[in-house]
Amino acid sequence: LNRLTVPDRATISNMSPEFGCTITYFPIDEQTLNYLKLTGRDIELINIVEAYAKENLLWRENEDSIIYTDVIEVDLSKIEPSISGPKRPHDRISLNNVKNLFNFNGNAKKTNIKYGNIELELKDGSVVIAAITSCTNTSNPSVMIGAGLLAKKAVEKGLSKKPWVKTSLAPGSRVVTKYLEKSNLLPYLQALGFHIVGYGCTTCIGNSGSLPEKISNAILENNLEVVSVLSGNRNFEARVHPLVKMNFLMSPMLVVVYSIVGRIDVNVLEEVLDYDPNGNPVYLKDIWPSQSEIIEVINNVLEPKDFLENYKNIFEGDERWKKLEVEFSKLYNWDENSTYIRRAPYFDNMEIEIGKLKDIENARVLVMLGDSITTDHISPAGSISPKSPAGEYLISKGVDIKDFNSYGSRRGNHEVMIRGTFANVRLKNLLVDREGWWTIYLPENKEMTIYEASLKYKENKIPLIVLAGKEYGSGSSRDWAAKGPYLLGIKAVIAESFERIHRSNLVGMGILPLQFKEGESYKKLGLSGKEVYNINGISEGLEPRKLLKVQAIKENGEIIEFEVICRLDNNVEIEYYKNGGILQYVLRKFLKI
Repeated sequence: LNRLTVPDRATISNMSPEFGCTITYFPIDEQTLNYLKLTGRDIELINIVEAYAKENLLWRENEDSIIYTDVIEVDLSKIEPSISGPKRPHDRISLNNVKNLFNFNGNAKKTNIKYGNIELELKDGSVVIAAITSCTNTSNPSVMIGAGLLAKKAVEKGLSKKPWVKTSLAPGSRVVTKYLEKSNLLPYLQALGFHIVGYGCTTCIGNSGSLPEKISNAILENNLEVVSVLSGNRNFEARVHPLVKMNFLMSPMLVVVYSIVGRIDVNVLEEVLDYDPNGNPVYLKDIWPSQSEIIEVINNVLEPKDFLENYKNIFEGDERWKKLEVEFSKLYNWDENSTYIRRAPYFDNMEIEIGKLKDIENARVLVMLGDSITTDHISPAGSISPKSPAGEYLISKGVDIKDFNSYGSRRGNHEVMIRGTFANVRLKNLLVDREGWWTIYLPENKEMTIYEASLKYKENKIPLIVLAGKEYGSGSSRDWAAKGPYLLGIKAVIAESFERIHRSNLVGMGILPLQFKEGESYKKLGLSGKEVYNINGISEGLEPRKLLKVQAIKENGEIIEFEVICRLDNNVEIEYYKNGGILQYVLRKFLKI
C-alpha cells in the first residue's frame, strides 16, 4: 500500500464486480494526500483530511494491532498478467494461456479481401477493434503513460498496427491528453492509429462506430468470429459491436500490443509480435516499458496546475452549450416529439392508496432463457439495429440510421428502451429458433417481435413472466434491465438464481423475483414455456422468502405444480412490491407529508 497510488487503487476498486465483490475500500494514508496535492487541492483541505482521518482512527497506521474478521495472504510473486473474456468480465485468463484457449488448430474460417492497395487475410480470432477506452483505466497515469511509452518503443522498432484493426483513444480526462502531449508520447500513439476520439464512454458502451464495409462484409459472408480488445470493464455479448463475438478486457498497454499483433490466438509473452523493417523479430520484452521509466515520465509531466487549468471552467460548457435556448420553469417542459427524452409512464393511472395484493393468474411466458443472462441481454446498451423494433421506431420518427446513436444515449426515451428490451442481437429466447428480439405469441404459436407480442398480451390483459436459468441479471446493474420488462408487462421472473443487484432492481420496479427450489429448474420440471401459469399465495399476504405455489397448465390440460421461493428478502422490499415499486412507494410517502 505504501507504493500503490490512488489511481491504481481506483482501478482495482472500479473492477470490484469483475473479481466478485461490490466495492474495494482502501484506507486513507500518505498516498491519499499525495493524490490530493497532485490534483491541485487546497492545502487547507488536505490538512483537514489528514487531521480528520487521524482523529477518527481512519488513518492507516498500527496495522499489526488491528483485528480483522478475515485475513487473506497473497503471494505477490504468483500474480500473473491476465485479460478477461470473451463474453464476461469475470472470465479471467492468464496471458500465457490465451493461445491455448483460443487456438483454432488450423480450423479457423478465413477469407482474403482486397483492402485499399493490399491483400488481407481475415480469419477467426482476428482483432478488428482495439480501443483504449472507459473510466476504469484511462485516468490512471501509470497505464496511460505506459501505453504511450510502449507505442514509442514499437514505432521506433518500425512496427505498426495491422490494417484491419480499428483503433481509438478515449481518455477519461482532458488532463490525460495534456500529459501525453507534454511527454511527447501522443504522436507515437497516433502513429499506431490511437487518435483521440472523445472523452467518456465510447467503445465499451457500443460507440465504436461501424467497421469498414469490406471488413463487415467479410465477417458476415464468412461467419467469422472476430475479436475486440479494449481497456474497458464490460465485454458482454454484442455490447461492443454486433459483428464482434469475442471481446477481451485488458490494460491499455496490452491493447496497443494486440493492435500490432492483429489476432488473439498468440502467446504475446513468448512469441514474436512482428518483424522490424530489417526482418528482425520483435518480442514483447523489447517494447515493454519498465516501471521506473513510467514513474520518471509521470514525475516530469504531471503537475497540479494541469488539473486546476482543465477543471476550473468545467461547468461552463462550450459555445454550443452556452447558445442552447432553454425555458426557465419549475417543471420540465416535455417535448412529445423528442426521440431522446420523454416523460415515462411510471405514474400513469396510479392510485393514491395501495391496492390489495393479487395472485398472478393466466400468465404467459414472454421469453424463456438459459444461464448467465446479463443485463446487456435484457437491455442492450450498444448500437441500435435498423431492423430491430427500436430501429424501426426511430426511422418512423424521421431519424436517419447514421443518427441512431446507441441505446445508452437514448435511455431517456422509454419508447426506444421498451422496444430495446430483450432486443440484444445475441439473445437466445428458447421459444424461437433464431437469435434476437423474437418470441412466440401464445396460444396462436405465431412468431413476432417481443415488443409486438407484449402489446397483444397487454391488449388481452394477460400478465407475462420470464423463465430463466442461473445467474439471471448478471453484469452491469442497469436500471433499464428492470424498467424495460416492467413496461412490457412482465409481473414475475422465475429463475434458478439471481444476480444480487438485479434482483433488487426487479423488486424496485414491482416485478416479483421467484427462485426455483434447490435442484429444480424449468428443464427438470419439464416446462416448455408454452404453458399458462398461475402463481398463488400472494393474495394471502407476503413475508420474506415465502414459498409460493405455481401451476403450469400445458396445452393438453396436464398440470405441473411446483413451489418457488419469493425473493422479497425483507419487509422493506415487501412494502416496495405492495406499492408497485420503489418509485410509487416514494411518491406516496411524499404525497402524505
